[in-house]
Amino acid sequence: DAIVVVENIHRHQQLTPDAPLREIIPRAVDEVGGPTILATLTVIAALLPMAFVSGLMGPYMSPIPINSSLGMAISLAIAFTVTPWLALKLMKPHGATAQAGHGGMGAKLQSAFTGLLTPFLQSARRRWLLLAGILGALLLSAGLTLVPSSFVGVVLKMLPFDNKSEFQVLVEMPAGTPLEDTAATLHELGAFLAQQPEVQDLQGYAGTASPITFNGLVRQYYLRAEAEQGDLQVNLVHKKQRKEQSHAIAQRLRPALEDIARRHGARLKVVEVPPGPPVMSPLVAEIYGPDEAGRQQLAARVTQAFRDTPDITAIDSSLKEDAPRAWLRVRRQRAESLGIPVAAIAQTVQGALSGADAAWLHDAQSKYPVPVRLQLPREQQIGLDALLALPMRAAVPAGTSGSGQLVPLSELVRVERGVIDKPLYTKDLAPVSYVYGDMGGQLDSPLYGLFAIRPRLEAAALEGTGELGEYWIRQPQETLRQYALKWDGEWQITYETFRDMGAAYGVGLILIYLLVVAQFRSYSTPLVIMAPIPLTLIGVMPGHALLGAQFTATSMIGMIALAGIIVRNSILLVDFIELQVAQGMMFRDAVVQSAAVRAQPIALTGLAAMIGAFFILDDPIFNGLAIALIFGILVSTLLTLVVIPVLYYAFFRKRHEADDGAPLPPVPATPSH
Repeated sequence: DAIVVVENIHRHQQLTPDAPLREIIPRAVDEVGGPTILATLTVIAALLPMAFVSGLMGPYMSPIPINSSLGMAISLAIAFTVTPWLALKLMKPHGATAQAGHGGMGAKLQSAFTGLLTPFLQSARRRWLLLAGILGALLLSAGLTLVPSSFVGVVLKMLPFDNKSEFQVLVEMPAGTPLEDTAATLHELGAFLAQQPEVQDLQGYAGTASPITFNGLVRQYYLRAEAEQGDLQVNLVHKKQRKEQSHAIAQRLRPALEDIARRHGARLKVVEVPPGPPVMSPLVAEIYGPDEAGRQQLAARVTQAFRDTPDITAIDSSLKEDAPRAWLRVRRQRAESLGIPVAAIAQTVQGALSGADAAWLHDAQSKYPVPVRLQLPREQQIGLDALLALPMRAAVPAGTSGSGQLVPLSELVRVERGVIDKPLYTKDLAPVSYVYGDMGGQLDSPLYGLFAIRPRLEAAALEGTGELGEYWIRQPQETLRQYALKWDGEWQITYETFRDMGAAYGVGLILIYLLVVAQFRSYSTPLVIMAPIPLTLIGVMPGHALLGAQFTATSMIGMIALAGIIVRNSILLVDFIELQVAQGMMFRDAVVQSAAVRAQPIALTGLAAMIGAFFILDDPIFNGLAIALIFGILVSTLLTLVVIPVLYYAFFRKRHEADDGAPLPPVPATPSH
């Protein structure tokens, strides 16, 4: 706003070099006051609806539109109060030399735009060719998302990868694995990680849950307390002391970690801290069906479909393997005949396997009591042979002396063998099984992994159960009617966020249209002013392709902001055309003059926004926003200076010129501002 005001003061100073600044400043500010206010309101109208994004992404999104809108309002107030006052105090009168210099720049711009725009103003055929060229560029830019694997493709991803100082390694051993084997696997993994120069320290947790985090809360890591479950918390050195980002480090280390886990028969997942709302996993397939057995069979087939799909990593499911389990049933009649209480038998078994604190050691050094624990040696806890051989002393019959006989535990209990109990999951009271996965490889976006898995789902369907239902947004209402799969994970966040952002984008466009209608008192002029909005795509998509960046949610925020910025430029051009026509200038000359005169403030404001965006270009989260602003402003600004004058001329030529190009008699008009 301040750039537009100061540039217009400077222009009026050149037009009337002998007039004092006290007369020039009010006139110059008044000329751009109306379009500047309208332009600021259009930017706010484009951004502010994003504050109403729902779901978990809401708190992440809302600060951007609220702070940006507040900043625009403050900028407008400063431009109309502080900026004119500073101009009065700091700007100096322009002499003949400065006027000549400005005239030289003005003459160059006038000559350039006259040569550039005149061919389009004189020929309808050239205008149609310009339109065809722009539409072709738009299609090519949008088509970059259809070839993500090529060197010019753009990868679509919801959440960008952040450069965190930590990541997590989850280990899942086969069900029933002893705690010692889990710990041995963690030790080998930890030894490998400790050799990496980027790793500062790490902590392992075997058979117990690691400290809870936001990500772990959503993924229910606090429930990981089985003997076959392990966790490594890995802390990296500061990002200034390493060349790679945390995601690149995790991706590089994953194959070696998976090889170590495979040697131990374990499944392994490398989990990074998400920059946005956490999900159960980037790829989640929820399996619904009428019975548990069929649902688990279908989940196993879907898991295999995940494994058969290239670049799908960290594959897991909520299914548990069958692991042996033994129950020791006390032979009550035999125990009672020997006078051995059932509680004593239970205490003996627990003490042998888990340990029993028989006494406490009292010394002067320990802060807490030190237990004296009785327990079978570790090597004798494998299997039940040593346990069943433990002797227990029978009670002495009444009236007799001496000690009772020793009876092996095997005579007092009966061993019943089976399999472990398996967890059952429900979601909204509907029984469900889960299949998890992540996306690696070149694309590294779960969206492409999801669509790569889909062709394999037909083969995964159970025979004789009908077609496998597939749901994208909500879980099936009738889960007992058919077997069905519902996609969740990052896809659900992507859908909800882009749905709300798309709605916010639409509301912003409607608000912009209503504001422009109120200013120009025309229903067709706003269509001309808003026509360049799609031109931002010509800059945004090639910009992402050029820098090899993914198109993320922050890139979408940049595109929404660009809608307001581009409309701002269009308003300055159209308002100047109408102002010049109202003052008696020929319509065609006013069209050319608008681009020549307003090119400087439009270019300066665009350059200022681009320079500001450069400071967040290296940020792993907001670089999408920076790329969208830099390339979107660059390309759309250049195109707007051509498209808006030509389009406005094509729309309203018959209102001002005859068919042969001769000007029509002037019609009295009042400037819109």
